[in-house]
Amino acid sequence: MAAGKSGSLDLAAKREAGQSSAAGKGSAGTESGRVALSIDVEDWFHAANLARAVPPEAWDACELRVERNTMRMLQILDAANVRATFFVLGWVAERCPRLVRSIAEAGHEVACHGYGHQLVTSLGADEFRADVSRAKHHLEDLLGAPVRGYRAPSFSITDWAIPILQEVGFEYDSSVVPTIAHDRYGKLTGMDAGRPVTLLREGFHEVSISCLRLGKRGIPWGGGGYFRLAPYALWVQGVRAILRSGRPYVFYIHPWEIDAGQPRVSGMKPFEMFRHRINLSRCEERFIALAGAFPWTTIGDLIDEEKLRVPGGKRSAASMRTIETLQSCLTWSPAFFC
Repeated sequence: MAAGKSGSLDLAAKREAGQSSAAGKGSAGTESGRVALSIDVEDWFHAANLARAVPPEAWDACELRVERNTMRMLQILDAANVRATFFVLGWVAERCPRLVRSIAEAGHEVACHGYGHQLVTSLGADEFRADVSRAKHHLEDLLGAPVRGYRAPSFSITDWAIPILQEVGFEYDSSVVPTIAHDRYGKLTGMDAGRPVTLLREGFHEVSISCLRLGKRGIPWGGGGYFRLAPYALWVQGVRAILRSGRPYVFYIHPWEIDAGQPRVSGMKPFEMFRHRINLSRCEERFIALAGAFPWTTIGDLIDEEKLRVPGGKRSAASMRTIETLQSCLTWSPAFFC
């Protein structure tokens, strides 16, 4: 892990970190949007790119690194004085109950990432209901409080899952990435990249991961491999362009993404290895800079505060110029990363 190695910040991240007190959190208020930070609490071997190399029956034999990586993220958020939503995998919660309680005690929102990290699209309705119910009940037993939100593994949501989520007691889902295409992402009917907070059913919302908008779809700009690959300064420009357009910004990251020392395993294809490991050594320092650059809140609070406020009017000229520049700089496929 790269903890404490602030000297390894790339130049763009150094500049942004140095400017955060003067132009980061302060400037976010002029960009008329809310920013929500989310963390999918799973271990390195749960990642979809390792699914073939490390199947579920091998998980118990793997080195457990999620607790220390997540605790490091809690330290980073505490230093920045910001809050986040932690979507905790039920498998992790059963093995690390103290971690779940530590997240809640630090003032963050605990939400659900399902139990076994299986793609929703690979399950039947009854299997899905059993998976999310098991995880939700375990988290609520640990916390003594309701768990409002859900995020599907690898964002693999689908229309039939929404009524089930509401039936078992969830109030929102945050699994849609309204991009052009992806080999694992699911989709929901009627979602629009221009409306990231959407009332899907009475009492149930969808909060999409942020994209740079291209019509009703967009270029993923919410985290994961995209965040690790794009130059940091360019990434922040994209965030600010989204905020200037009047839309809230929703970011996600995994604890394993700040852990460059995680084990390497055989059996991964080169493409899977690239997707999983690209710039892991830089990610912690970028996350530190990003955590300090904006006044992050939880997804639950974003829903409560946004109240389905639809941005009015046209985008600013500055926002349009920035988005056009970012689009021209992108040379990789939107379907590239997890």
